Amino acid sequence: MKKVSIILFFVSWFFHASAQDGEMETYLPDHPFIQYTGRIDFSNPQLPRFWQPGVYISFRFQGDECELLLNDEMLWGNNHNYIELIVDGKAFRLQTKTKTDTLSVTTYLSAATEHTVIVCKNTEANIGYMELAGIRCRELLQPLAKPQRKIECIGNSITCGTGSDASSIPCGKGKWQDQHNAWYSYGAVTARKLNAQFHLSSVSGIGLMRSCCDMNITMPKVFDKVSMRNDSIQWNFANYQPDVVTVCLGQNDGIQDQTIFCRNYVTFMQQLRTLYPNAIFILLSSPMASETLKNFMRKSIADVIKELKARGERKVHAYIFSKQYKSGCDNHPSLEEHTQIASELSAFIGKTMNW
Repeated sequence: MKKVSIILFFVSWFFHASAQDGEMETYLPDHPFIQYTGRIDFSNPQLPRFWQPGVYISFRFQGDECELLLNDEMLWGNNHNYIELIVDGKAFRLQTKTKTDTLSVTTYLSAATEHTVIVCKNTEANIGYMELAGIRCRELLQPLAKPQRKIECIGNSITCGTGSDASSIPCGKGKWQDQHNAWYSYGAVTARKLNAQFHLSSVSGIGLMRSCCDMNITMPKVFDKVSMRNDSIQWNFANYQPDVVTVCLGQNDGIQDQTIFCRNYVTFMQQLRTLYPNAIFILLSSPMASETLKNFMRKSIADVIKELKARGERKVHAYIFSKQYKSGCDNHPSLEEHTQIASELSAFIGKTMNW
């Protein structure tokens, strides 16, 4: 009788343990094992909110099931954000469906027992914010250390990855955001080539002193915001101090009075130096620029650097792209061209920084 009791106890324990092992637990967004990169509003730590393209969240877990709980502002009632879901190194482009989505990661898992997941906001700030509401899995694991190197890319729609991805919906079809892909933008690809974190501080249509499309903002006015398109929340620059800052502005300004343009550029660079006392700055021509605009940018950037050096600046460089990239939607760079731009830029940064 005693032997039977022991056997029954063991069987009962085994099935109870197996059930426990198979259950998923909900981990709230403030769990220390969840890593965040980008401009994010943590005023409610249970619902971190983010607008900017390229903001990404990463975590590791053990088990064969996982769900992401995501909220979408659904701006104007019908705008849905795109995300890039990277599971065990493989990327999948997805779109939210409602204001509160439960996204199953299970379908995308590899055969491994431990998994790494990254979710990146592919769409721009004016498509609306997203929030992480939680992660459901069996067990979150201690994250790997983030890369020590940090890059920030300041720019316009090119830096956002606008018009680059026609893999699902062709150019000219669907909504404007249907071709957005920040994860494969030149800045993000450059950072991954160089094993660096990245921020995309970018807004479509924005300029240094003149923006397009009836926008009443310019980069110097919104650079200190969490959402650089239409939000008033201040960004704390102590949260991210980049080693390298690239500045890719001028496409939307067009050809201006060179003296005035350079004066505005110098002022903005001095603003950046105040915020980033140790960063290396690299001033870029526009990858989309026509030959005429490219020549204007080449001369302007040279003049800006000359003036900055006369004022004591030593950590500033120029890079002029080798050709015009405009094979994507609305003459923007395509995904393939973003990879080519990243190859140019990563080679220059690697040499400049000895990375």
